[in-house]
This record gives sequence, C-alpha cells and structure tokens, in this order.
Amino acid sequence: MARTSKSTPLLISLSVLLALRTSYAGGIAIYWGQNGNEGTLTETCNTGKYSHVNIAYLDKFGNGQTPEINLAGHCNPASNGCASVSTGIRDCQSRGIKVMLSLGGAVGSYSLSSSADAQNVANYLWNNFLGGQSSSRPLGDAVLDGIDFDIVVGSNQYWNDLARALSGFSQRGRKVYLTAAPQCPFPDRLLGTALNTGLFDYVWVQYFNNPPCQYNTTSGNINNLLNSWNQYWTASSINSKIFLGLAASSEAAGSGFIPADVLTSQILPVIKRSSKYGGVMLWSKYYDDQSGYSSAIKSSV
Repeated sequence: MARTSKSTPLLISLSVLLALRTSYAGGIAIYWGQNGNEGTLTETCNTGKYSHVNIAYLDKFGNGQTPEINLAGHCNPASNGCASVSTGIRDCQSRGIKVMLSLGGAVGSYSLSSSADAQNVANYLWNNFLGGQSSSRPLGDAVLDGIDFDIVVGSNQYWNDLARALSGFSQRGRKVYLTAAPQCPFPDRLLGTALNTGLFDYVWVQYFNNPPCQYNTTSGNINNLLNSWNQYWTASSINSKIFLGLAASSEAAGSGFIPADVLTSQILPVIKRSSKYGGVMLWSKYYDDQSGYSSAIKSSV
C-alpha cells in the first residue's frame, strides 16, 4: 500500500508531461478581401489575432486570359486603386504575419490548359506579386510571402505544375510559401495531385459546407470531423502544417459551423495531438468581426 501511494504522484506527473508533449500550439489564418466592411489589411493585422492572411482573390487567370484581381469593395484594380494595399502588406509582415495572394474562389474564371500555361501563370505571379519586376503590380511594390490555392471549380489538371513552378522561384533567394484550402473529403478532387508534390507549407482544410466530414450541427456529433482529421489528413504523406478550416460564424457557411465552446472543449484538445497541427483557418475577416470567433478561441488554438 505504501509503495503504491508513493508512486502515484510520479505516474500523474508523467501523464501530465506526456499530455503536454503531445499538444501543439498553433495560429489563426484568415481570409481578407471579399467584403469592403471588414477593415483594412493594416487594421486586420493590428488586431494581433492572426498569424497568416490570405488576400482573396485573383479569380481570373490561365488559359490565355488576362489575369484580374477582385477585392470586392476594398479597391478598384482597373484604376490601379489597389496599389495602396502594399502599405498593409508591409505592416502585416513587420508583425511577423505571412501574407499570401489567394488564387481561385467559388466565383471566377480560372483554369490551366497545359504545363506551359502553368509556367506562364507562375511567371505572372512572380513578376506581379512576388519577387519579380513589373510595371503593373496590382497590389503595389510590396512582395507577398507566397501563393494560396483555393481551387474549388474546374479541373484538377496542372495545379501540380503551377506549384512546382512557383516553388522553383524560391531558389532566387526568398522563399515562396505555398498554401492550399482543400475540401475535407480526402483526397481533394481538385488539389489532391498538387498536394502530393510535398511542396505546400500550410494546408487549411475546409471543414464546412462538406457534410461527410464536418461537425453535425443538428446532433452535435464530432466523429466524422475527427475521423477525417486523424485517419486521412494528418495520417497522409502530405508533409505540411495542417489547419482546421472553419466558418467564423453561422452566416459564413451553409453548414458545418462549430460553436466556439464545442471547438475549444471537444475538438481542439484532440486534433492538437498531431505534430502536423498548425492551427485554425477562418472564413472570413468580415464574419469574424461580426461574431468575435477568433477572440473566443485564440487562447485555445
């Protein structure tokens, strides 16, 4: 009896240490750009809530099209009105926040017709948003940290070639970060081949508007989400930091919104055990402003 009672504190201490060692801290990534009422990029980063910002979207490119950026009500790129966003990009980067340009979105005209087309798009992105040179940089002269793939329409062809072409520019001295926002059904039907290149640094998997693998708002069941995270995404060969992609409010998605208390008490403690855990991604800054979601979860992420 005496021996048992003396060893109990040691066992408890070891259990606590093991739990601490297998729980990883993360950041919050946010999408900004699709609502003129969500504040400026500088204001977004000054909140201190976010580790990554995706500027959404470059929604027209490829297949011989002249690329176009759409920042909704923020600015008019046709009159070079978005060049002032450079100030916000630099402000965010000065705080250690990585800023990406997001390609695609749910509404747009984008596709890649060949490997050569992918290289042409990569060259355009390098010269107009990254470390290259162009007289017509839509967001001004600030150099973005990388490119985000939010590909939700069209074909799965040649996104792997675009990833390789963009990654190749890292050899010129400044790393080009690659990120992606696949849907939670695994593998993603459009980005699966691209993700298999192993070139993506951060992957924010969208766990909303995807009933097979999202939180069940009717029953409160979290099993489909946890199974998707544990058995597919973090168990895959994808060598990236993986973020749990969520709607920042019930209005931000058609289905799958997770109340903050459910996320912090039931889901984060489980998914943070993976060494691939990177944090949480939220759609979007506008909806986060309305709900205060990031403030409610930040200390638990």
